[in-house]
Amino acid sequence: MTSGKSDLWVRIGSAIILFVIAGTALWFGGLAFGLLLVVGGALVLVEWFQLVKRMTIGGGAKAALNALGPILTLGAIAGLWFIRDQLGMTAALWVFGMVWATDIGAYFAGRAFGGARLAPKISPSKTWSGLIGGMIAALIASATIGDRAGIIGVPLWIGLFMGLLAQLGDLAQSWMKRRAGVKDSGKLIPGHGGLFDRVDGVIPVALLLGGLAIAGQLGVRVAG
Repeated sequence: MTSGKSDLWVRIGSAIILFVIAGTALWFGGLAFGLLLVVGGALVLVEWFQLVKRMTIGGGAKAALNALGPILTLGAIAGLWFIRDQLGMTAALWVFGMVWATDIGAYFAGRAFGGARLAPKISPSKTWSGLIGGMIAALIASATIGDRAGIIGVPLWIGLFMGLLAQLGDLAQSWMKRRAGVKDSGKLIPGHGGLFDRVDGVIPVALLLGGLAIAGQLGVRVAG
């Protein structure tokens, strides 16, 4: 078996394990989901602080980023918890589904169409076609999952905007890694890097949608 194929199987295996862990916690909710969020959030913050420590930026900027990390992470945790606890598993799956669809759509659209680079100085592999493809995929996921899960009253623009927001989160983390001189945020997940690498798009989406849900402004209700 070649090294490339070996690495691919490692990535696939890690992805399956992550999916099983996250899916099980999401299914049971309650303590299981809360524990997943707390442990995951703690691991993300460890990687965040390590990245900031290595970044070639001024001390004031580092202090600001060290303060911003817990705010974003805890806000995302609170948002996801509220959505799962108050709106149900399918609503939480709707949130995750938009981010996962964004990643997949951006990857395949970028490979299929290529074209102009989105932010070559931050992440040379990302393209404008990937950005658009990710947004369209998020739109489809929002409408499809929302409909099949019984979530109604979701404006179509939410999927497009969440697809954009998830990719902005990815770009922001890419900027941090570039300034830190590293390829991945950590080595926790074989073949994938750190946990922060996997949830960089989830954090801003969960933060915004969770905040809207807590404020009663999400405009989503789950069909009985």
